[in-house]
Amino acid sequence: MKSNRRNFIQSLGLGAATLSLGSSPLNSPSAASSNDDQLLFVGDNIAVANTEYGKIRGFLLRGINQFLGIPYGADTSGKNRFMPPVKPEPWKDIKPTVWWGNTAPQIMEKRYANAYASFVDHWNYDDVSEDCLKLNVWTPAIDSGKRPVVVWLHGGGFTNGNAIEQDGYHGENLSRLGNIVFCSINHRLGPFGYSHLKAAGGHPHSGNVGNLDMVAALEWVKNNIANFGGDPNNVTIIGQSGGGAKVTSLLNMPAAKGLFHKAVALSGTSLTGVNKDYAEKLGLKVMEEAGLKPGEIDKLQQIPWREYIDITTRAVEKFAEEAKKMNISRGGFSPVADGVTMNDQPFFSDPNHFSADIPLIINTTFHEASPSRTDASLEEITLAGVVEKIKPRFGADAGKIVEAYSQNFPKAKPVEVWAMILSNRKGAIAAADAKVSQRKAPVYVSWFGWQPPLFDGRMRAFHCDDICFWFYNTDLMLTHTGGGKRPRALSTKMAKSFLNFIKTGNPNGGGLPNWKPYTKENGETMILDDACALLNNPDAMARKALG
Repeated sequence: MKSNRRNFIQSLGLGAATLSLGSSPLNSPSAASSNDDQLLFVGDNIAVANTEYGKIRGFLLRGINQFLGIPYGADTSGKNRFMPPVKPEPWKDIKPTVWWGNTAPQIMEKRYANAYASFVDHWNYDDVSEDCLKLNVWTPAIDSGKRPVVVWLHGGGFTNGNAIEQDGYHGENLSRLGNIVFCSINHRLGPFGYSHLKAAGGHPHSGNVGNLDMVAALEWVKNNIANFGGDPNNVTIIGQSGGGAKVTSLLNMPAAKGLFHKAVALSGTSLTGVNKDYAEKLGLKVMEEAGLKPGEIDKLQQIPWREYIDITTRAVEKFAEEAKKMNISRGGFSPVADGVTMNDQPFFSDPNHFSADIPLIINTTFHEASPSRTDASLEEITLAGVVEKIKPRFGADAGKIVEAYSQNFPKAKPVEVWAMILSNRKGAIAAADAKVSQRKAPVYVSWFGWQPPLFDGRMRAFHCDDICFWFYNTDLMLTHTGGGKRPRALSTKMAKSFLNFIKTGNPNGGGLPNWKPYTKENGETMILDDACALLNNPDAMARKALG
């Protein structure tokens, strides 16, 4: 894949989108300002930091030190494929860390085939390689400041994505606003991160090496972030979609204990890992599809990465019927409940587990899926039409569900009722209920309803739209917000509340109404919109109809 140099130029403040921001946070004066208002500084003695493996050099942009593509693990190809992460080799010279690390192996063909999706999410993909264990750091100063640390876990399920795939993932603005250190990471995905090959003679932890990569990145933070002005004893992990599920899975990994202290899951949670027996049998099917015998892992490690993805795709398809017999609703490759590296009991079921002490924010959006986003004709659908549309998923309960949602939200158009049903909060509330049952650290629940004035209003409060609000990037992620004062006003409240949470474990004081912790009894939920409000069980009637 060709590097997205246009995005990098814009991130430096030289692109048209950035120049149009006026008085936005992106144009704050540099801490190292000169007479000509220079914004970017890079040189031999600028943004140099120590790590346990050697010195690195980044750059200073608008007063924030940025380090991109820092190695936290060795190349995962060859003998390291399917193995727990290995530490990188130390280096003697100062390593330049001014460009993003490689994207983890995933299908890249036709990545930009959908023009609307490419435009809206503004995808940024660089070179793909198994040498992908890299992370990025944004920090206001390279000193001993002991600033709170945020670690961002990207979305894309456990199969796709990278640490900077959307402009809204950048940490510069939040670092400046809150005087914090922001990190983002790449790690192994899909069959490279989650092929459970124990039964086929592979490493017993092979089914979770993608998550073990994340643990290795958090260990790097623990051992090195003080050199970047960060506090290793105040780390918050945050992820969205698949990244949200990464957050809840890390909360249930023994190796992650003590590496983070607060957590945020946006539009994604998980309450269990993949069934171990299914994962082991799928691993044997992969070997069979590759034409190899159990024990020939070394040969599997030499297959080109793109070919290996095709092999595993065929294996999943051929194992589908067996998966149904095992009551596996979603097959494929994601963290495995092996009982060793990943909890094999329902997540958050143990009140004495380390996760009980971690405060958690859970957020979803009103319209994670908006059916009419690129099809204006669907704006005219009737409630009867919605019933027909959801029957394949909900069967005989479709009519009851549509009626409940339309009564719970009487001002919603039928197409919005449809979107809210597809985007229901059942999973998020189940996760909140499980976490509060541990009865120690608080859980805060929010529901993002802000709708951008784009695509004639048909995007609504869509999946991913909230990320740039939490990270103070609404003027950077223009294709999600349109930019300007309106989204910036909500972003200021959300970002400051998030900053309070990472500093204290309590989001209050950032400009939102009083945000009470969630309880099963009241279902306290912060509505995030132009006008924010804390409501009790705002969708109780609708969710009840889901069963």
